[in-house]
Amino acid sequence: MKSDAGYRVPKIQIRDLRKAFGAKQVLDGIDLEIATGESLVIIGGSGTGKSVLIKNIIGLIAPDSGSIMIDGTETTTMRHAERDRIMHKFGMLFQGGALFDSLPVWENVAFGLIQVQRLARPRAREQAIEILAQVGLPPEVADLSPSELSGGMQKRVSLARSIATQPEIMFFDEPTTGLDPIMGSVIDDLIVKSVRELGATALSITHDMASARRIADRVAMIHGGKIIWSGKVDEIDRSGNAHVEQFINGLAEGPIKMQVKG
Repeated sequence: MKSDAGYRVPKIQIRDLRKAFGAKQVLDGIDLEIATGESLVIIGGSGTGKSVLIKNIIGLIAPDSGSIMIDGTETTTMRHAERDRIMHKFGMLFQGGALFDSLPVWENVAFGLIQVQRLARPRAREQAIEILAQVGLPPEVADLSPSELSGGMQKRVSLARSIATQPEIMFFDEPTTGLDPIMGSVIDDLIVKSVRELGATALSITHDMASARRIADRVAMIHGGKIIWSGKVDEIDRSGNAHVEQFINGLAEGPIKMQVKG
């Protein structure tokens, strides 16, 4: 949707978002825009509010104040039925995979197809096997339990589940955590491939700069509850921001002070 001036409404638009837990102000005026089809990666240290930001966007946590707009529609004041409609646009790859141990792999992948889209189980299984192939897993994996898979295979299954319903917006929470560098690179390549094939908008959070460089069109850094820098991924090495430079280079000395217990 464009205005007469040619302005394209962002897929996600966040204004002055705030969230506190008791005395701890986690989000302190977040401003952020993500264009349709863009892959934005948010970087920042542990406990800086990256996961809290995603949970606010998808509605798992209610913000204290501020605006979250999806396709130009305010979501913070939505009723339950309206939010369900918005939720159908989302796909999520959780940090730990969050697979259901009680279900075989194919049912994990087809969960949204069966529960949300009401697809018949035989057809859902066929689609699940097709989607598993897209992330490089053979048909025989379909009937295994998640506990029988390696960490890298579990992450692939989680990715397959997140793209099964062909979402418009993808969220990736620390997608390479717990993986060796080679498997992390494989997962990143699959994320880029999947997002492009879907034509989806992607929001990822990570502290892994190698991963961020592979999957991002644009990078934003969160610190002190605010976005302190954003720019194209190829601009990050000349950001001119001391916090960014310290973080991306893993420097002990700098404006970011880590709390170390003696």
